[in-house]
Amino acid sequence: MKLKIVVLSLCLLGLAATGFTGENRPVVTLMTHDSFSADKALLERFENQHGVTLRILKIGDAGAALNQAILSKNNPLADVFYGVDNTFMSRALKADIFIPYASPYLENIPDHLKLDPQNRLLPVDFGDVCLNYDKKWFIEKGMQPPHGLEDLLKPEFKSLTVVQNPATSSPGMAFLLATVGRFGSDGHLKFWKALRENDVYVASGWSEAYYGQFTRAKGGTRPIVVSYASSPPAEVYYSETKLDDSPTAAVLSPLSAFRQIEFVGILKGTRQQDLAARLVDFLLGPDFQKGIPLNMWVFPADASVPLPEIFKKYTKIAETPVLLTPQAIEIGREKWLEAWMETVLR
Repeated sequence: MKLKIVVLSLCLLGLAATGFTGENRPVVTLMTHDSFSADKALLERFENQHGVTLRILKIGDAGAALNQAILSKNNPLADVFYGVDNTFMSRALKADIFIPYASPYLENIPDHLKLDPQNRLLPVDFGDVCLNYDKKWFIEKGMQPPHGLEDLLKPEFKSLTVVQNPATSSPGMAFLLATVGRFGSDGHLKFWKALRENDVYVASGWSEAYYGQFTRAKGGTRPIVVSYASSPPAEVYYSETKLDDSPTAAVLSPLSAFRQIEFVGILKGTRQQDLAARLVDFLLGPDFQKGIPLNMWVFPADASVPLPEIFKKYTKIAETPVLLTPQAIEIGREKWLEAWMETVLR
C-alpha cells in the first residue's frame, strides 16, 4: 500500500508522466501501465494533427493503474485509460469509470474481441500467455519439450519450470486462468499441487522469470517459462547476432494458452471528451495498430493490419486458447487466487 501511495504521489507531481510539449495547446492525458510503448514520431503526429499536447501517465502494472483510476474517479487523473485487460474488465466496468464511445474503427475489429456491448471499453490488442521453452536446452539433453500443461508434471520435467505469481504479475494471473480453463475451477488445484511437488519456481514477475530464471538468461537454470506466444520473434528481433531461427518456441496446444485482450476507454469526468475520442480513434487506427507488434509484442486488434515479417515467421496464434468471460473471472478471481496461494506458497 505504501508503494502505491508513493507512485500516486509521483504521478500527481508529474514525475511519472511524459508529455510532448506544445505552447498554448490543450492537454489530453492517456493513463496506462508501464509496458505501454509507441513510436515517438507517431505520437507527435497525433499531437500536430489535432493541435494538442499528449501526456502519457504510466502507473505501475495494469492492476495498479486501474486501481488508481478507480480511486480517482471523482477527480480523474486522465482523459483516456489504456491497459484494462479481460482479467480486470468486469472490475473496471463495475466501478463505472468509463463512458460509451463507438469508434468508427471498431468495424475493423473481430467481434470475438469486443467484450463490452456498450463500447465503454474497446479492444486495442491481444496476446496469448503460454509456456515458452529453450529449444537448444532440450536438444542438448535429448528430451522432448513440453507439448501441453500436463507434461510439466512428469518426473523428467522436475525443477525445469518457472512461473509468475498471479498476485503480482499479469501473465502470472493469465496462466492461472489458463489452468482453470484447462482443468476446471476445482481441478486446477490438483495440477498446481503436483506442479509444486515437481519443484516449480514462482517468480514475482515476468522480468524475474524470463531474465533471471529462464535458461536463455545468464545464470538461468529453468528451460521452461511462462511468457507470450510473441516472445520467440522478440528473441530474434533483439538478438545481438543475426539468427536464422528463434532459440525459443511457444506451447500452443489446445487449452494451454490464455487469450489476453487489452482495452481502451474514455474516463468519466474528462473535460476533453472530443479530444479523448480522437485519442481512442488514434489507438484503434491503422497507423498505431501497425506499430503494436514491434513495440508491445502483442497482436493488433485490427484484423486488416498486416503483421511484420518477423511476426508472421516466428509467431502463431493459439487455435484453441482458454477463453473465460470477464464475469466468470470477476466471480472466481479472488477465490482462485487465495486457493492458489494456499496450495503453492504455503
